[in-house]
Amino acid sequence: MESRIAIVGANGVGKSTLLKLLVGELSLVSGNSYRNGRLSLSMFTQHHTDQLKLHLSPLEQFMVDFPGSTQETYRSHLGSFGMTGTLALRPNYLLSGGQKSRVAFALAMWKNPHILVLDEPTNHLDIDAVNALIIALNNYQGGVIIVSHDQHLISTVCD
Repeated sequence: MESRIAIVGANGVGKSTLLKLLVGELSLVSGNSYRNGRLSLSMFTQHHTDQLKLHLSPLEQFMVDFPGSTQETYRSHLGSFGMTGTLALRPNYLLSGGQKSRVAFALAMWKNPHILVLDEPTNHLDIDAVNALIIALNNYQGGVIIVSHDQHLISTVCD
């Protein structure tokens, strides 16, 4: 839970594939994988817009993906990722790249996973958002696995 792991390598060598195997999106062709049945993983992909339902607003997506909470709870959670006011009501397709990243981060963090898996998380983020991400990850109580080419992120977050 305290681990901060960076996976670094050239493009096309299988870093994202490894992450997909870790979170169970892909199955092993050979070998074995063992995971505690109570382990909670959440992944932020480099193609995070694929995680978004573009015709819905961030608030509506939370209501569909995670039913059972109040609008105030969803809006508070979105607000902690900078998606406040009318931004939470705007359809995802109208959001900027950075705003879409914030929504995808909020979705990934909703269930407070034991381990957060991040695949190129700084894509579409400006320097202020990258610094906010670094602070958030350093304060995060769970484990972190990051694939990134951003040396500043890696050196300030990972062991």
